[in-house]
Amino acid sequence: MRFTRLLLAPLALCMASPAFAADNYELDKSHTRILFYVNHLGFSDTIGDMTKYDGSFTFDEKDPSKSSVTLSLDPTGIRTSSEALDKHLQNADFFNTEKFPKITFTSTAVKVTGENTGEVTGDMTLLGVTKPVTLKVTFNKGDYHPYTKSYVAGFSGSTSFKRSDFGMAYGIPNVSDEVKLEFELEGINLDRKKAEEIAK
Repeated sequence: MRFTRLLLAPLALCMASPAFAADNYELDKSHTRILFYVNHLGFSDTIGDMTKYDGSFTFDEKDPSKSSVTLSLDPTGIRTSSEALDKHLQNADFFNTEKFPKITFTSTAVKVTGENTGEVTGDMTLLGVTKPVTLKVTFNKGDYHPYTKSYVAGFSGSTSFKRSDFGMAYGIPNVSDEVKLEFELEGINLDRKKAEEIAK
């Protein structure tokens, strides 16, 4: 059995390498943050923290255009600095969570724009309406985590869109139509984990 593992290990590592194919990643929620900003009466931006979400992505470090991402957000997990606003955001004026419990994003294309930057275009569905949205993304680093020993890829990104395009028009223009979204994301490589288990 040990001999078989030794034979399989190099092949498994090659198959898991991003030089050959896009690896599969799961989100590390302890090191991922998704925030949105909406201007309030010109005084300041109200900041919302999306605390409930699930997602995964594939990433090819050699050819990022082969990468992809899927994300599902639960609006009931939005947290602002006001409990009253958190509650208001759930009704039909805004996210109407009883009827539309999820916001989803599924990538359709990845374009490389620089050495460590790219644009991820995808379909976002909000309030039952699907529109294209483009994320501007920076690849920060890919390496083995010094404590967990897992291979981790980290990204920063942002986008903006008009909420009225999705049928959310309450409060405009006092509450801005434009929504800015920013995220910091870390993903744990699942394929390298499997290869390293085989190699043991």
